[in-house]
Amino acid sequence: MNTTDVIVVGAGPAGLLAACRASERGYHTLLLERNPKPGAKILISGGGHCNLTHATDARGIVEAFGPSGRFLHSAMAALDPQGLVDLLAAEGVATRTEPDGKILPASDRAGDVLAALMRRLRRGGATLAVGESLVDLRRDDAGFRLTTSRRTLAAAKVVLSTGGQSYPACGTTGDGYRWAAALGHSIVPPRPALVPIVTDEDWVKQLQGITIADVLLRVLPAEDEPAPGDAIADRHEALAERRGSLLFAHFGLSGPVALDLSRFVSVCPRGKRPLLACDFLPDVTPSELDSILASGSARAGRRQIASLLDPWLPRRLAEALVARAQVDPGGRAAELSRDGRVRLVEAVKRLRIRATGTLGFEKAEVTAGGVSLEDVDSRTMQSRRVGGLYLAGELLDLDGPIGGYNLQAAFSTGYLAGDRL
Repeated sequence: MNTTDVIVVGAGPAGLLAACRASERGYHTLLLERNPKPGAKILISGGGHCNLTHATDARGIVEAFGPSGRFLHSAMAALDPQGLVDLLAAEGVATRTEPDGKILPASDRAGDVLAALMRRLRRGGATLAVGESLVDLRRDDAGFRLTTSRRTLAAAKVVLSTGGQSYPACGTTGDGYRWAAALGHSIVPPRPALVPIVTDEDWVKQLQGITIADVLLRVLPAEDEPAPGDAIADRHEALAERRGSLLFAHFGLSGPVALDLSRFVSVCPRGKRPLLACDFLPDVTPSELDSILASGSARAGRRQIASLLDPWLPRRLAEALVARAQVDPGGRAAELSRDGRVRLVEAVKRLRIRATGTLGFEKAEVTAGGVSLEDVDSRTMQSRRVGGLYLAGELLDLDGPIGGYNLQAAFSTGYLAGDRL
């Protein structure tokens, strides 16, 4: 039986940094990866460009994760966004910042990020074993006994960084939950997050390919569908809201704003999916829009009603909103009644879409749920249940918004685990 100081299971962003840091500190470190190559999630992140972090400070990362973000204070102190940028710069990888705050390698190649981490891993002296799956993990008197697809191993300490269940084609099949649970940890039921939202409303699917750059999207509690024109929940009653780009797709809704809110859809049981309320002109109040439509219709003459929205929205979407407002799509703008105008304002500012689900783990960028944060010491990433066991990355019940936050959390929790062994 082969014996080593530290075994890190999973060569994703968390596992790579955990192994790098552990080996730099003098531990004999073995990094196990079930895939033929390491870093599968790094290579596909950001569409292959690797949105590795966000242009903010440690506090900004913590706040982006909401209430669970408090867990990240020590991890961010160990490796904040600037620290990650500096780490890559030291390995020859320059970065650039996009207008929306996303930080990517200047080359736009995710492979450059992985190559940099691999250089650091080799320099530290860690051993990487690819194509070797963990089959069983047990605690014994000397530490841990691990059975892999090739051999039996012993280690004084183990870092579990196997990822969640998102993109199972990358090898993230959720095995880490089984091993963590077997060792006494509580598992918050995993669900897909940062994933496109599905609806069965045909009019949405007919708008496939249309992107709206600035939409305020709210998630409202599941309830019976209100009739068009009925009042809906106020802002303070929404489960969550985000503002950003929205893409209509053949299955429903995608784009950053839909992905960010998808965790609130996937958490609802089947048959109890929430409503999505869309505000397509978030900088214009309902009363302002009503006045604009009133004055516009007085000047528009024989033009169609949908043309009143031409300055702001694509014509296909405008026509769909007119139809949803139960106004004749072929009607003349000059004939728009006051009641029709009120319904059109409602459609533009508070359009409701019933979500029926998401595209699931196969298309999810991250996993919500995982090992309960109460079972992990946030100061060290060591398990509170099993001494010598550390947990990091997407395996934990941590999921943040789109924009590099999740990769930063994985890098930072992995780094902290390796630093506090």
